[in-house]
Amino acid sequence: MKSFLSVLASASILSAGALLSTAPATAQQGPIKIGVPTSIQLQVGRDTQNAIKMAIEDINSKGGLVGRKLEMVAADETENPEQGIAAIKKLTADEKVDVLIGGYTSGVTLAQLPHISNAKTIYLGVGAASPAITAKVKGDYENYKYIFRVSPIHAGHQARALVDFINGKLKGEMGLKKVAIVGENAKWVQDLVPILKKGAVEGGTEVPMAEFFDTSTSDFSPLFAKVKASGAQYLIVILSHASSDIFVKQWHDAQVPIPIGGIDVKSQDADFFTRVSGKALSETVGLFATRAPLTPKTIPFWDEFVKRFGTAPVYTGVGAYDAIYVYAEAVKRANSVEPNAVIKELEKTDYVGIAGKIQFDEVHDVKQGPGLQNLLFAQWQKDGARIVVWPKASETGKMIPPPWMN
Repeated sequence: MKSFLSVLASASILSAGALLSTAPATAQQGPIKIGVPTSIQLQVGRDTQNAIKMAIEDINSKGGLVGRKLEMVAADETENPEQGIAAIKKLTADEKVDVLIGGYTSGVTLAQLPHISNAKTIYLGVGAASPAITAKVKGDYENYKYIFRVSPIHAGHQARALVDFINGKLKGEMGLKKVAIVGENAKWVQDLVPILKKGAVEGGTEVPMAEFFDTSTSDFSPLFAKVKASGAQYLIVILSHASSDIFVKQWHDAQVPIPIGGIDVKSQDADFFTRVSGKALSETVGLFATRAPLTPKTIPFWDEFVKRFGTAPVYTGVGAYDAIYVYAEAVKRANSVEPNAVIKELEKTDYVGIAGKIQFDEVHDVKQGPGLQNLLFAQWQKDGARIVVWPKASETGKMIPPPWMN
């Protein structure tokens, strides 16, 4: 029988061995850091952060990811390329995040790409729409394999969805023959408008006017005069950074005899209708998700977000929430946060998200199509209700004209 001292000595050796064997594992139990570069002061930035908080809390409550908790670190990229680059450097060099989820302005994201590549950090975009962003993956895979776009569908896909709205809804159902196109002078709009105009014309719709305006424009009356003079029966508007509030108020107050619709990112805000004192009535807005049974996850997410934050999410919130889970699923399959291992698993993504199924194409761009992510067209109607008017299969009500055109 061993003496008490020898047993104690053996136990001490075993304890020390156990500590040595578990030390590396314990050292690895720091949080997985989620870096969030976004325009913090805008609704798109607030919703990005809030949605990520929701997803992180859910994952952490179930034990975390590969034995580690998730933690969010945000940096304000504003809408300025220099600030955007500084945000990436802060998150990757100073905070040493494991993944980046965010973005909003295409020009800013394009400026950030070389710095994301140099940092060898996975980037899941949830805001910027220019196809040029993921084109980098095709042109130089080894350096830009870290770049993925979870949402929205890129500007080319958005243009084709708008073409379908023009030729299917406006021309096909309503019999309108002429549309004007106006858009802010921004990279993603420059990518979108040529495709949009070509598709509309090929579908038999006349486009007597297509032009850009400066994002700092504050008086739209000359533009409305040109649209009226063009003979257009509908005005397609493409804007994100310009002042949607001013545009819509001036359209309403001047009682421009032409309905408006298209992609107006600020008009996606849940409070937009009240913010402009109801003057958005009849504006039709492209959305990537709304409170409708797009997937089994849409309405539960929507209601929980509204309950927690008091407002409906804009598209970046939807994309950011999904991006956390897309990343988490890839990390689980890889059993690692090492970028190369996770990238291989991200490329296999087949995940049912809030707005549709998420799959990536060969340039790491989210796919679009039936069952996948698509652009819905919802119209502001009485008391700020949002009614889906296109595609036909998703319709929740009929389209109405501006009140002065009844």
